[in-house]
Amino acid sequence: MSLLLRPLDDSGFGAVVDCNLAAEHEELAPHLAKALHDFRLLIIPQQHLTHADLLAAATCFGTLDTHIDRRYAVGGFPGLTVISNIVEDGEHIGIYDGDDEEEWHADNSFKPELTRATLLYSVITPERGGETRFADATRAYADLPGPVKKQIDQMHTLHSIEQLGVLQSQASGGQSSAATGSLASHPEVDHPLVLKHPVTGARSLLLGSMVICGITGLPEQVSRDLLDELLRHTTSDRYVYSHRWNQGDLVVWDNLATLHTASPCDSSRHRRLLYRAAVR
Repeated sequence: MSLLLRPLDDSGFGAVVDCNLAAEHEELAPHLAKALHDFRLLIIPQQHLTHADLLAAATCFGTLDTHIDRRYAVGGFPGLTVISNIVEDGEHIGIYDGDDEEEWHADNSFKPELTRATLLYSVITPERGGETRFADATRAYADLPGPVKKQIDQMHTLHSIEQLGVLQSQASGGQSSAATGSLASHPEVDHPLVLKHPVTGARSLLLGSMVICGITGLPEQVSRDLLDELLRHTTSDRYVYSHRWNQGDLVVWDNLATLHTASPCDSSRHRRLLYRAAVR
């Protein structure tokens, strides 16, 4: 069975996939995995997925990550997390997907083992706002001048969920899923600033505007200036795709090759509910 793909543009970043995942994921699994490595971002619209279907689809791309925030895990479906701005009985029903701009990041970079790919499935979609933006960190690295690549290729950075929680709380008036979640006790971890993809061999920039404490061995201000410069480059318009969600959209991204961020959504007017799965 072949996979019907439509590239988003001629940059090689992102493709729309025409398929019925609930019925075809087993047959399409190797084609989907290859497409993700080729395009780094897949948009699969008009899906009708149960929780079991979503977890089954995730296994097309790797081994399910079941070490997730227990507060917002879906009971009976290990590895499935609720993402939402909905409040019931005074409590958020999922990891808060709030009113403010989210930081650019790669998922779970505060863990020793990086997430390979993330799947996000939209069930309730806001009429306005709440877009998810994706940056092609692979092409952004490829376009850097040679001297800059030589400068950064062997650098390492320190990633901290504790710092992420503090900065999220400061930016959002005290609200932070990272600060209060069951993963908040993770120690700081070291990752390369430039990742080499284990399948494609392509290099990409691993950045995070709130989660990274600094570049190992550099003075704080020098480190921050360099990280800010690299993030501005990577998230400039030519590398970014903004996804406007429709109900039934499934978006899959290669977490080793991209960065992403959520756009603001007015939770007092627009409800938002998604389910997330990730693979190692």
